[in-house]
This record gives sequence, structure tokens and C-alpha cells, in this order.
Amino acid sequence: MNSTTDNQLMEEVKEGKVERLAILFERHQVPLYNFFLRLTGNRGTSEDLVQDVFFRILKYRPTYRGESKFTVWMYQIARNTHIDHLRKRKKEVPLEEQWEEASSREPGPSESVEQLQDIALLRQALAKLPLKKREVLVLSRFQNLKYKEIAELFDCHIGTVKAHVHRATKELGKIYFELSGGMVS
Repeated sequence: MNSTTDNQLMEEVKEGKVERLAILFERHQVPLYNFFLRLTGNRGTSEDLVQDVFFRILKYRPTYRGESKFTVWMYQIARNTHIDHLRKRKKEVPLEEQWEEASSREPGPSESVEQLQDIALLRQALAKLPLKKREVLVLSRFQNLKYKEIAELFDCHIGTVKAHVHRATKELGKIYFELSGGMVS
């Protein structure tokens, strides 16, 4: 197994070894897809956005500085890609309706109907959060970025990130409670 770090690989891509981007793609396509899926609730859109991110990484490789972790730089590109996508789609289907479509499926053998309802409610609640709060929760809770990395990404202090995560979590809980009709299972 080659233990080349993401930063080393990106430096090689920057220097013209663009075939090395394939390794970064293999390492990060699933986490990026999950990031976008949690922001958009749409599988096809999430796949397209992942492709856009790697296209932009290739296009903007000369701007890579390597001063922080590659993932911080990648998620900054991902955030910008998502914002551009939202600007293009302003008059299309509301996010809440996309979530409803994405979460309406039959339960699997290990999932109860109640669990699926809870997951669907959580997705709807997440979709109702303002974008910045949704991003900070997804990055910290689902993408497992450290507060320090999120602080770099948002260009703020770690304490600010902690406060944003706390507030977003409280607001998510409040929205979830309201959506569940005041009953928590």
C-alpha cells in the first residue's frame, strides 16, 4: 500500500502529473458524495457535484498552496460548487421536496418503519436549516472534519465553529421536534 498523503498527491497534480488525481478521486469521491447528498437530498445532483469538484480541482490546481490539509481545500471547492449549483437552480424544486422524494423508499430487512420515519424527519429537519448551519453540521458530524479544519474552511476561530455547531444542533432538534408533531420516538 502506498502511503502517499493527499497533500503530496495534490502537489504532484499541481506539477503536471494529472493522472495522480485519480487516486485523490478514489479516496474522496464517497465522502464528497455523502456531503452533497446531505446538503441536497438528491443522488443524481450529488454525483454531478462530485464530478464538478474534481474538474475544478484539476482546473485550479495552480492555486493549490498546501498550507493546510488537502481536504480543507477540497471542501472549500465543494462549498463553492454547491453555492454555484444553488444559484443556477433558484427556481427549481425546493430542497424540502427533494428530501421527501429521496427518503421515500421501502424499509430494508434491518430497518423498521419507525427508524425510516425518524431518518426521513431528520433529513427534512436538516433541509430546513439555513445553508451555513447545515454545512457546519454535515462537515462536523457526518464528514468527521475536526473543528480546526472547519475553522480554516470558514476562516474563523475554533470557538466560533463550536458555537455554530452547538446552535445548529439546537435548531435542528427544535425543527425535528416540530416536524414530529411534538412527539419523539
